[in-house]
Formats: sequence, C-alpha cells, structure tokens
Amino acid sequence: MALFAVIAKRAPVGIGIDEFQQKLSEGFQYTKELADKGMIKHRWILVGASAGLNIYEVESHEELMSVLYRSPAGLHLEYEVYPLIAPPDYDPTARTAASPTD
Repeated sequence: MALFAVIAKRAPVGIGIDEFQQKLSEGFQYTKELADKGMIKHRWILVGASAGLNIYEVESHEELMSVLYRSPAGLHLEYEVYPLIAPPDYDPTARTAASPTD
C-alpha cells in the first residue's frame, strides 16, 4: 500500500458557481465514503485556502488518480499530490550506490 497527501483546491473553470457548489457537496460526500472504507486515512480543511488535505492509502498512483477523478467535483479541482513514506522507512545514511573505495 502507498500513502499520498493530496491537496485539492477549487478550480471551477467552465462551470457556474451553483453547479460547482452542488458538485463540491457531492464530492465531499464521496470523500466521506472513501474515509469510511479506509481509503482516506485523514481528512482536513485548509482554513482560508478554499482547499482540503486528504491522506489516501491506495495500491498505486494509478489507483489514486482514478479515485480522484471519479469524484463528482474531480474535474473542477486542482490537485497537488505528495507521495509519503513513514520515518522508519527512510534512512538518510543508507548507501544507494557503491563508492569508489569499495
């Protein structure tokens, strides 16, 4: 499983505000359902930014993109996606390539 932090910002291009608000409401319910299924581990609203931050746990980046764009609001949001790893999985001292002295 992979973790991704996703910031979703409003980007209602080509859609009226009333229709966007309806899709946003439906999208909020969609993400609640994903959280209930365990696919979203954390849901946050970014106050003053017209944005949300969700932590997804999915099989792959492809699955994440599929889930994002299935949202009723998906085509009217701008996404920033950040892959995450747990601190125990990161070792900055680990050697990734052989050194010339090996």
